[in-house]
Amino acid sequence: MSELILIPTPISDDHPLETVALDLLKRDALKSDVILLVEEHKVARQRWLKWGLPREAIDKFQLYNEHTSEKMKVEMMKELKSGKRIYLMSDCGLPAFCDPGQNLVDQCHKQRIKVTATPFPNSIALGVALSGFSHSRFHFSGFIPVKEPDRSEWIKIELKRPETMVWMETPYRLKKLLEDLVKSGTKREIFLGMDLGCTSEKLLRGPVGQILKDIADSEKREFVLIVSPN
Repeated sequence: MSELILIPTPISDDHPLETVALDLLKRDALKSDVILLVEEHKVARQRWLKWGLPREAIDKFQLYNEHTSEKMKVEMMKELKSGKRIYLMSDCGLPAFCDPGQNLVDQCHKQRIKVTATPFPNSIALGVALSGFSHSRFHFSGFIPVKEPDRSEWIKIELKRPETMVWMETPYRLKKLLEDLVKSGTKREIFLGMDLGCTSEKLLRGPVGQILKDIADSEKREFVLIVSPN
């Protein structure tokens, strides 16, 4: 099944790879329908071997970085459309977060290709990375006021910001938040990341009205909402 999977890696060389990511790569690295994208070959090779991953898979490494991303993005979209699964790793940290991988994630959303990630402890950074929105600059708006008129005024003011924004809200007010955004008349797309890293994970990106239609009345999940740049 076509899928782009982000693999966060430890910043320190002394730390092990997260266990879910490790198990996935051990299982899939040598499969013919899997592509392994890395930032730099030497760094990736050293870490790969240190984590005990199959040496033979190193020959499959393809570089995806600031020098290759424009060309590789086109090639990788063709591979995804043909049914391939891609694992994307940066030298360290979270790929697609302030990273050339953002463009590939963005294209996947536009082409309705599944994007996900192995576990990462920060939902804000993970939500931004999985959104695919440009975020060389982004704003953490925090939690939205509960009561009117503060709530509507807050939304109005925040939507004047030009950059990507991260909004937080409690699970039981998810649908209300989407309804309030529809009422605001905004044309900006949103990304809704629900239950990030869980088996029940659900990721939606598009116009607010469409996302609202895709949410059940009883939907109550932990979520982070990313508003696209203006």
